[in-house]
Amino acid sequence: MNILIVGSGGREHAIAKKVSESKLCTQLYIAPGNPGTAQCGINIPISIGNVEEIKAFCLLNNVTLIIVGPEGPLVEGFTNAFRFEDTKHIGIIGPDAYASQLEGSKSFAKKFMQKYSIPTAAYLEVNVDNLDEGLHFLSRLTPPFVLKADGLAAGKGVLIIEDIEEAKLELKAMISGKFGKASATVVIEEFLSGIEFSVFALTDGKDYVLLPEAKDYKRIGEGDTGLNTGGMGAISPVSFVNEVLWNKVINKIVKPTIDGLYHENMDYTGFVFFGLINVGGEPYVIEYNCRMGDPETEVVIPRIMDDLVEILKAAVDKKLSGRELTFTEKAAATIMMVSGGYPGNFEKNKVILGLESVSDSMIYHAGTTEKDGQILSAGGRVLAITTLNVDFKHAVEISLANAEKISFDGQYYRKDIGFDL
Repeated sequence: MNILIVGSGGREHAIAKKVSESKLCTQLYIAPGNPGTAQCGINIPISIGNVEEIKAFCLLNNVTLIIVGPEGPLVEGFTNAFRFEDTKHIGIIGPDAYASQLEGSKSFAKKFMQKYSIPTAAYLEVNVDNLDEGLHFLSRLTPPFVLKADGLAAGKGVLIIEDIEEAKLELKAMISGKFGKASATVVIEEFLSGIEFSVFALTDGKDYVLLPEAKDYKRIGEGDTGLNTGGMGAISPVSFVNEVLWNKVINKIVKPTIDGLYHENMDYTGFVFFGLINVGGEPYVIEYNCRMGDPETEVVIPRIMDDLVEILKAAVDKKLSGRELTFTEKAAATIMMVSGGYPGNFEKNKVILGLESVSDSMIYHAGTTEKDGQILSAGGRVLAITTLNVDFKHAVEISLANAEKISFDGQYYRKDIGFDL
């Protein structure tokens, strides 16, 4: 099979490496890719938003499977564009625009969960027309207060605020355009106190297989302090996810969600990311994503022992019934090396040194570029250093030791990933 991966981050590099190892993969393309994915296949200089050019490339190069990494193209209708006669033979890992609203619209996701009795926090959907109702709803909640932009806001549209007056001001600011159109509608949520983790399923729209669970660390500062980021590191498996909790996740959340997709007749072939919180032994859904998470992908994919392309092909062929994935018992830990100043203003084009000295870890390129034979930083999150070992503590130690071998101006990484496990 000729396969195309859409995206350019650490998630796409991790998927590309696994796909390139498949006996079913004849040729792998990545659009636009990065210097890391170039070691797995052929990078194609096409923007992820240029769907027509991607279609033309796929037809010219006999691509029969596309894996869409980021959420943006899915929400904007990438999959829909391939449902026509000339391209319907191309399998797409990623739901259509309507189904992608599970991630693209917080209110859509909340209504879906309510309809299918999937446990989640109490909420109110607020816009300019019912702002007073929203302010009153905030007053009835116990702090901290959770405000979520309804639309996609690059992972920055969620505010957790302790002070009621600040929460009211932020609600007004969001509705007035703090996050652009994404926050024209805001979902106010009840705050759930517990510990978060992530579960992943691959579905063909009716059946599903489960991937390893993971826990990521969003805050920039050690001890989970400071601003939210796209993710500073991740661990898999998660020590507190025992058999009892796992069974609750499957029966109360995963099965009802997949059944809901089927009953709603959604065009959904691809990954479902369940952002969960364990509240006193009971799992609740914080959010859905319509793709794999990042940096969770960098710890989940390396633990899968099966041929990934074989299971993806089963999904697009609607043949996941009765399938299961097998995972290594080893733990995986990833450390994100980020640019100084991230998640605020940061500089790019810093020369990265020491990559060749890394051993016993996998380096996934998250935000890099190549110029004149040198690897340069090109984003806020730059590199993911992933290690497989007997347990997550040893894996973290090795990843940190390798992070010390790599250098670029202003680099930063957390040294406490897994501190709470």
